Amino acid sequence: MAQSHILVGATAAPQPIVHRIEVKDLTDALREGWADFSAMPSHALFLALIYPVVGIVLAQLTFGYAILPFLFPLAAGFALIGPIAALGLYELSRRREAGLQSSAANALDVMHSPSIGAIAALGGLLLALFVLWLTIAQAIYIASFGYAMPSSAGQFVHDLFATAAGWRLILIGNAAGFVFALVALTVSVVSFPLLLDRDVGAATALSTSIRLIRANPATMAVWGLIVAALLLIGSVPLFIGLAVVIPVLGHATWHLYRKAIDADASPPAEFRKVSQIRRYAADFPASLFK
Repeated sequence: MAQSHILVGATAAPQPIVHRIEVKDLTDALREGWADFSAMPSHALFLALIYPVVGIVLAQLTFGYAILPFLFPLAAGFALIGPIAALGLYELSRRREAGLQSSAANALDVMHSPSIGAIAALGGLLLALFVLWLTIAQAIYIASFGYAMPSSAGQFVHDLFATAAGWRLILIGNAAGFVFALVALTVSVVSFPLLLDRDVGAATALSTSIRLIRANPATMAVWGLIVAALLLIGSVPLFIGLAVVIPVLGHATWHLYRKAIDADASPPAEFRKVSQIRRYAADFPASLFK
């Protein structure tokens, strides 16, 4: 039964309705995402600061082990695992839309979602995609330059832009990255917000996301470019910009889901009731999970 619930949710409700959307809807979603970020900046930063910190640690490890070529794949990988990072942000936007008071702790309400099994399953799929991307990126580098790693950043930049092998790496690597980004977008563009909003199961969420891409290929391609561009901009200054980019994109994705999908026929996910028990500083962070 548990496995069946993960796949199809609580009931065999009709498939969510997919709407046609335009570029204006994307800009409206971004504007609304910025409004959510502006209304809840401390909550968003609480969630998002961990990702720049992780990025900096990964970058430091990369430099420390002289594997410079994998900095770009790591940065690009944020596009693959971004929907996992944004789960709490979807929940905050959902609460604000419903007129409920929110705190940073409410972002962890996703842990109590009736769809948590389906969310974990799709999250595992994206993590596997991320690992596969890094593996293929490493294989492309080895095929271009062999197993030897550059001795300095200057040498790497020279080899990348001043040699035939470097340009081959750029072309093949970006082509492979495009394929991975397309798969990740198709799998996750609205699947996680739908799972938070409705008890529909992983199969329904995945098929709905695919149907949205098929119904709006040009518009969703523009959305993918917007996401990639903003993540790149946020990653350039040692990932610090992601502290703003990730929250805005996360909130905007929720609003895009609301514009693109009508899932009213499916059972809604109830909001978690706020406990009235007094919390003390000594209880942090364990109190967040109660």
